[in-house]
Amino acid sequence: MYTKKVMDHFQNPRNMGEIEDPSGVGTVGNAKCGDIMRIYLDIKDDVIQDVKFKTFGCGAAVATSSMATELVKGKTVIEAMEVTNKAVMEALDGLPRAKVHCSLLAEEALQAALWDYAKKNGIVIEGLEEPKPFEDHEEEEEEEEEEF
Repeated sequence: MYTKKVMDHFQNPRNMGEIEDPSGVGTVGNAKCGDIMRIYLDIKDDVIQDVKFKTFGCGAAVATSSMATELVKGKTVIEAMEVTNKAVMEALDGLPRAKVHCSLLAEEALQAALWDYAKKNGIVIEGLEEPKPFEDHEEEEEEEEEEF
């Protein structure tokens, strides 16, 4: 059962979309469930001025992406580093056990976007680790010959 906050962020997602010429972009996915999240950051003077997301996945994936963006907007890069999957779940008043991985993806997408920002600007953010590479595989359609 989803909480009212999860349903609200799923039905009325905040910060959905993308940012042109972002300061950092992070894309993560979970092959097990098929969710893919991409977070875009616009950072000026070490403060997240704007943040957007695009998520392909279940309602919990959309809700956790939405909440994660709300939690980091207006924060410094260091403050954004403190936004964990636990913080996202708490802000949503919880998630069903089977959907906890969605909050982990939200944290990982945010961390990946911060990593991209740091890499683009040649800076080191204390405690930030390089994300696992994400490869956007498009399934190749194999034409099957029909036998008659």
